[in-house]
Amino acid sequence: MIPDAIDHIIHHLLHHDFLNETRFAQAFARGKFKTKKWGKHRIVRELKFRDISAYNIKKAMEEISEAEYYKTFHELAEKRMKQLERETNLQKKRKKLADYLLYRGWESNLVYEKVRELTA
Repeated sequence: MIPDAIDHIIHHLLHHDFLNETRFAQAFARGKFKTKKWGKHRIVRELKFRDISAYNIKKAMEEISEAEYYKTFHELAEKRMKQLERETNLQKKRKKLADYLLYRGWESNLVYEKVRELTA
């Protein structure tokens, strides 16, 4: 396409709210949290990778309620712990659980507290 047409199309999309960084960030955060069970660290990292502004990242994090966040974290940790029942070595079990939760972007203080609680 010619540059003038590209500019005209992008202006039209922005003007009619088809291209909206805030809406994208909010939908991304909601979707990754609800479907993939990602923690806030992972969501923020992925949004930064996509060059989303700090203001829009903050708005996106407001989409996740604290109660639902902690409920999902506990369910995910307990589900993973059940999957690790065959592991007999307690240290390996703890490491696998912690690595799994940290990879998904959950806060380290929550992870290590939950590991201690579930493997006590």
